[in-house]
Amino acid sequence: MEQQFVVSAPPHIRVKGEDTPGVMRAVNMSLLPTLIASIYIFGWRSLLVVAVSIASCVAAEAISQKMLGRKISIKDSSAVVTGLLFAFTLPPAIPLWIVVVGAVIAIFIVKQLFGGLGYNIFNPALAARAILLSSWPAAMTTWTLPVLSFGGVDAVTGASPLTVIKMHLSQSAPSYWAMFAGSIPGSIGETCKITLLIGAAILLIRKVIDWRTPASFIGVVALLSFFFKRDPVSEILSGGLILGAFFMATDMVTAPTTKNGKLIFGLGCGAITSLIRACGGFPEGVCYSILFMNCLTPLIDKYVKPRRFGAVKAVKG
Repeated sequence: MEQQFVVSAPPHIRVKGEDTPGVMRAVNMSLLPTLIASIYIFGWRSLLVVAVSIASCVAAEAISQKMLGRKISIKDSSAVVTGLLFAFTLPPAIPLWIVVVGAVIAIFIVKQLFGGLGYNIFNPALAARAILLSSWPAAMTTWTLPVLSFGGVDAVTGASPLTVIKMHLSQSAPSYWAMFAGSIPGSIGETCKITLLIGAAILLIRKVIDWRTPASFIGVVALLSFFFKRDPVSEILSGGLILGAFFMATDMVTAPTTKNGKLIFGLGCGAITSLIRACGGFPEGVCYSILFMNCLTPLIDKYVKPRRFGAVKAVKG
């Protein structure tokens, strides 16, 4: 027989177009509405930050793989996704050289030194943000008020809604609609919840992400807000909860793979986020909660195992 067969363990399921480049293209497409909204909200400076972040991530990926003797795989668009998500966690007025440093940290240290795509323990974008926040806290927490135009108007600094709540500032918190539409100070990609939810719907419809992690993440934050005597609607709409729950905590590499594991992961993220917001030194806890749960992903996957395909449960007696 000239025809050769490949023997491997079942089940044998392949979905056309759902390879790594296809998934990354879907994520990029889902983030495009938020990118457009950020340009409208904060002006062209946000687009510059995003462009520098993506270019730096792609360059760092190619150079890192060349240095480490690996096949250059920038065509899979994973570096573009990292650059886009990393930029979304940054203030619009962040110095561009810090963006470059963060991109190198995300790609070279967090991703490539651990073995490349599929082997990194932590979410690269969030790990880079956490390192930058501890290194340049002033630059990473200097928020600008929305410009709400495509013009080049100079932005004015202001406090984010979570900072207002955390520090008990005299100024009133923004309205629910302002937080939902995005006309508030914050990171480039976290303010406009309308476009984030549109992007999340795209990923859910295409089954790129699972609903369990974001639902349990957001649900626990809302539930614990009553315990900490905080407004649940403000807790959901302010900060990076929507961005983190749908686009960071659902990372296929650093999050659990089982259904129950995804629920546990989201519950943990929600609990830690609420604890940091209410009792910690930072007004926001989404970044650190996801990174902490990334550490527990191997443990969750170990103890939350589905039954092996074809395995028969032993009957006692």
